[in-house]
Amino acid sequence: MTINNILDWFKDLIDIILVWIFLYYILKNIKNNVKLTLIFKGVAIIIILKLISNIFNFVTMGLLLEYVIMWGPLALIIIFQPEIRGILEQLGRGQLLGRHKTLSVDEREKLIYEIIQSVDYLRKTKIGALIVLERDISLSDYIEKSKKVYADLSSELLISIFFPNNPLHDGGVIIQGNRISSACAVFPTSSSPKNAKKLGTRHRAALGISEETDAIAIVVSEETGRVSVAVKGELYYNLTLDDIRMMLIDELRPKQEEDYDDEEINEEEIYEKKD
Repeated sequence: MTINNILDWFKDLIDIILVWIFLYYILKNIKNNVKLTLIFKGVAIIIILKLISNIFNFVTMGLLLEYVIMWGPLALIIIFQPEIRGILEQLGRGQLLGRHKTLSVDEREKLIYEIIQSVDYLRKTKIGALIVLERDISLSDYIEKSKKVYADLSSELLISIFFPNNPLHDGGVIIQGNRISSACAVFPTSSSPKNAKKLGTRHRAALGISEETDAIAIVVSEETGRVSVAVKGELYYNLTLDDIRMMLIDELRPKQEEDYDDEEINEEEIYEKKD
């Protein structure tokens, strides 16, 4: 094997690795973004229909799908321009991945305890609040446009931020790791037509940020005192404190712990079958 052959092999290997890294980031972002997931499903359905029309020789359907495939990418770029720009900005900044730190079990327990304590007070006194927890997708764009806090999380601080007449009470609070990064954050409201009329501004913003990112958004209604949680593009309305606590425990677990728990469950099932 000559040096040129080795260099060619090495270039091909780097080329394949770069393509896989690019696909990994794209697919991960699609997974964490509700709108992009819907686009991906729509494209998959169109491809399947096109294959069916080719197999059974459906002339009319095939012709229509050819026009869709021809002009569809341009339409998607125009319609979803903000989402595409956001992905490119995140790629450029290297922030597609990366909660600031992986919390230990004790840190997660303290984080959840402080949030539950503050939510309990806010719902009893009917003080409106929007608390957003960053996960893998960075919320730095929203932090840059809000009021910086950068303080250790505590229930007293959260309550004081949302207290009426406090200059910081409008908008939402962003939590990164176990610290409050900013207040007065403004989030995109959900564009879902089924939620447009029945939800208030805070709930639409919570749902919107959960559609755009993998963040967890907790909302306290100032009219009813009811607490809701938006995650993965779904709004869970009128939850109890125990419901919220269990949801946070489950959603904030690192992937490694989830895989470890799954392995333990599989091992238990194997032993049960042996017995």
